[in-house]
Amino acid sequence: QVQLVESGGGLVQPGGSLRLSCAASGRIFSIAAMGWYRQAPGKERELVAAITSGGSTNYADSVKGRFTISRDNAKNTVYVQMNSLKPEDTAVYYCNADVTWYSAGHYLQETYWGQGTQVTVSS
Repeated sequence: QVQLVESGGGLVQPGGSLRLSCAASGRIFSIAAMGWYRQAPGKERELVAAITSGGSTNYADSVKGRFTISRDNAKNTVYVQMNSLKPEDTAVYYCNADVTWYSAGHYLQETYWGQGTQVTVSS
């Protein structure tokens, strides 16, 4: 089994910064891609940023230039540095990972989600 554990959420003022971390643990063989999604009340869950094991990145238009995603493959951890935060960034942020793991002599490729961490941007 694989688990994703997020950390780094909290309350910040507009213009402030946060860094979210997500660590994957378990019998992991490889992680093809990791990313962050967010969901605000009354809205659909949306992609914030994603990164492949090779370092290719993808960002939502609303966060380009403000957020930076990075990945430490050795630690199976993904980060997103969030700068110049705006009230509209307020949401629950979910870590996502496409994981290949080993169990009972087989490799299994599955998508995992973290439980979410609250980010609130308010004055």
